[in-house]
Amino acid sequence: MDVGTHALASFALTRVSLRQAPAVSYIFVIAAGTIADLDALSALAGPSEYLRWHRTFTHSLLVSAVVSLALGLLCTLLTKKPAQTRVSHFALFSTILLAGWLHLAMDASQYAGVELFWPFSNRRIELDWLPNIDPWILAILVLAVAIPELLHLVSSEIGAKEKRPRGRTGAIIGLVALIFYVSARAVFHSDALAAIQARTYRGELPRRAAALPDSMSPFSWHGIIETESALRLLGINTWSGTSFDPESGVTLYKPEASPVLDEARESPAAQKFLSIARFPKAAVEKTVDGSKVQLRDLVYTAVADSRNELVVVVRIDANGKVTEDDLVFARDLRRR
Repeated sequence: MDVGTHALASFALTRVSLRQAPAVSYIFVIAAGTIADLDALSALAGPSEYLRWHRTFTHSLLVSAVVSLALGLLCTLLTKKPAQTRVSHFALFSTILLAGWLHLAMDASQYAGVELFWPFSNRRIELDWLPNIDPWILAILVLAVAIPELLHLVSSEIGAKEKRPRGRTGAIIGLVALIFYVSARAVFHSDALAAIQARTYRGELPRRAAALPDSMSPFSWHGIIETESALRLLGINTWSGTSFDPESGVTLYKPEASPVLDEARESPAAQKFLSIARFPKAAVEKTVDGSKVQLRDLVYTAVADSRNELVVVVRIDANGKVTEDDLVFARDLRRR
């Protein structure tokens, strides 16, 4: 999820949990709700570092709890005594921790996945409910924050005094609406996935399948189906109620098994990539001095997200030996 969405969610959470909190409390809660995304800066160090650090340890429950504790301690040093601010240390620490874990929950609901249980497990959790940027979630949170501010401006103009902390009711409504929206997304995702898995594709049963979210419509999903001979990309709409055509979309046939392909998959760069790729697709190309193999994850092709998509390029000589194996960003492929 984008940083703006996380910041707005953390702001709304602060309004709900911390009544009459000092302004500095908002800063620390928002920091707890967004700091995990600093791992995106690893892209500046190159594709290998991005693969190693992005959505790994900073997106784990353990590290989030440790960071939240540190932010909470720092916040208490900068704020007044609880008796003066009417905010208990428990409420402050709990809100900061919840903001960090809300970030993890929202990111785990996407298709890129997060290593929630690092360092005990490197398994990525990806629920495929939410896109990277969801305009509906942004709209819900913006309204939850902005409407109370507009009402405050109106009431201040007529001289009315507020009896309750400003924005708390709006924030509660916004967070409840967010929960209902994500829950609806989960139901639509389940329906789409069930429909995809119930079909055959040119006589072949699905080995694996995924339904990936569309950023604009919660009813539209991008299906990926792996059968014995091919990988298929197709769209499905859970709103229309009409049966989709399993022969529609794009069919990408798997390359034939070969020593070249086996050698490429055993290269160090390919092994790192395949450890997290959900639907890897190989393409083998003959060259003057041997072969070139590219490996990419079709998840990013299905949702048209090539911003930081990773691709493995392996070059193999005429003797079947790897001469080069690189992990590169898809946007840099044209330079190679």
